Amino acid sequence: MTRGALVPELSGPVGRMHAMPELPEVETVRAGLQAHVAGRTVSSVEVRHERAIRRHALGAADFTGRLAGVTIAAARRRGKYLWLELSHGEAVLAHLGMSGQMLVQPGEVPDEKHLRVRVRFADGGPELRFVDQRTFGGLALDDLVEVEGETLPGTIAHIGRDPMDPRFDPVAAVRALRSRRTEIKRALLDQTLVSGIGNIYADEALWRAKLHGARPADRLTAVQGRAVLEAATDVMSAALKVGGTSFDALYVNVNGQSGYFERSLAAYGQEGLPCDRCGTAIRREPFMSRSSYFCPKCQRRPGSRR
Repeated sequence: MTRGALVPELSGPVGRMHAMPELPEVETVRAGLQAHVAGRTVSSVEVRHERAIRRHALGAADFTGRLAGVTIAAARRRGKYLWLELSHGEAVLAHLGMSGQMLVQPGEVPDEKHLRVRVRFADGGPELRFVDQRTFGGLALDDLVEVEGETLPGTIAHIGRDPMDPRFDPVAAVRALRSRRTEIKRALLDQTLVSGIGNIYADEALWRAKLHGARPADRLTAVQGRAVLEAATDVMSAALKVGGTSFDALYVNVNGQSGYFERSLAAYGQEGLPCDRCGTAIRREPFMSRSSYFCPKCQRRPGSRR
């Protein structure tokens, strides 16, 4: 196995790895949407698969009718959550799930096999397509609410700020992590504390901070808490520069291009490969129906002997 090669997750089809998009991947998509659809007015919406709007309780007719003639003001994100802010005070909240893609395509491009929702614009330019192979994702209209001076879809008003948010408070975030009586990895994945970090970047941050994911969060020192958050910020910033992490064709940006930060991963997906620091083989163990990857020497399990 070569560095960057990946093994299947515990869930998902055998032989393929599917990871939920995290902050760098979602930010890459958001930036593309901002560049290509912000400021444009919707002419029509076509729902090709009802499951893609199952979170919109009023159904397809209401979803398409309320979007027709509306202008998309901006593409926004908080943590791993993405939405299109509309000019009349609502938002289209996009759940990408494990395979959701937001693609900007010229109308003459043939429909994708798993096209679920099509948005056409009044200017006749490229359309927005929501493509989702596994149909775990979806779109829904949501009211915008004000939280700490910012507008967010009501459904995600409880989500915490992410480390790349200009108003992120690292001191408060460390305090919140250390207040939890749970494992540090579980605390890192709690989007109400710190948003944007998922399974991939949690493993990478813990490896960089030399902490095992099973270490109790309430036993971390303030220095250790800062170290793991700084590591998460650094690794996500690096991933963002190259378009996020891509394991197969399911994660792409709005132009259909995959990210390639997988080549730089030090822990996640690297089972059996030598640790970049000490040479010990990276180990994998089950974690919440997924996997955790760590170096058993650099990241000692709590209570283990040296």
